[in-house]
Amino acid sequence: MSTEEPWTISRLLAWTSDYFKKQNIEQPRLEAEVLLSYALGCERIQLYARFAEIVTDEQRAKFREFVKQRVTGMPVAYIVGKKEFYSLPFTVTRDTLIPRPETEHLVMMVLDAIKAAPEISSHSIADVGTGSGIVAIAIAKQAKTSNVVAIDKSPAAAQVARKNAVELGVDSRVKVIVGDLLGGLQPTDRFFAIAANLPYVSESEFEQLDKTVTDFEPTSALVSGPLGTELIAQLIPQAANHLIPGGLLALELSPMIADRVVELVNNDGHFEPAITTKDLAGHKRIVSAKRR
Repeated sequence: MSTEEPWTISRLLAWTSDYFKKQNIEQPRLEAEVLLSYALGCERIQLYARFAEIVTDEQRAKFREFVKQRVTGMPVAYIVGKKEFYSLPFTVTRDTLIPRPETEHLVMMVLDAIKAAPEISSHSIADVGTGSGIVAIAIAKQAKTSNVVAIDKSPAAAQVARKNAVELGVDSRVKVIVGDLLGGLQPTDRFFAIAANLPYVSESEFEQLDKTVTDFEPTSALVSGPLGTELIAQLIPQAANHLIPGGLLALELSPMIADRVVELVNNDGHFEPAITTKDLAGHKRIVSAKRR
């Protein structure tokens, strides 16, 4: 009779957390819990009521494979295919960026603008560079008066965004299209707000990023070009042509290019003076301006 200690949920979490810590993974316990709950097919919170439960060989084999993938550098979100954003569960694939909490500032800015204009019965929004659809869908979930056009150049990313819109119950108000910035719209299309989280990393900055980003996330969704402002510079005059008077342009960006983007917006001549908004870490994260 074997006297080996059984692999309970508690023991697996303790061992994996220690292993991840030795591999310099920043949140070892949290990531161990996320991967184990996925292997067991349960919510992470449910693990706490099941610490003494013995994990089957099949479940442990699945978990072991997830751990191996994580140690190679693959982000947890890609392993489990999900990432929470604005308290919503989004499907993500390697065709889309992993949602960052900083992007919630972009959502909140548009929602604040909608709240400040209750006299408008239907708020038409464009989300440019939608990726997995997080900005468009979060806005649609929170603002029932909004109708959002979500645009991405990548057909694969657009497919993920459509899936998320259906799964999160807003596909009737979120239209996902494949397009290059606003170039595919009708000349007469007008929006109350245009939000954009475009590629804004410069080529030199990209080389300094962590390998979990450079090796796994889509480079085309990150890198704009040598300066980091190339795509934003193209979007600004397009946005001026598609915003209603007083309409909001909100751009998420890197703190490194924030001042340059302010100059680009102000030099366009169609906007009120641009405003910079900082994230919770105090970094310049959003540049916004209203159409004159």
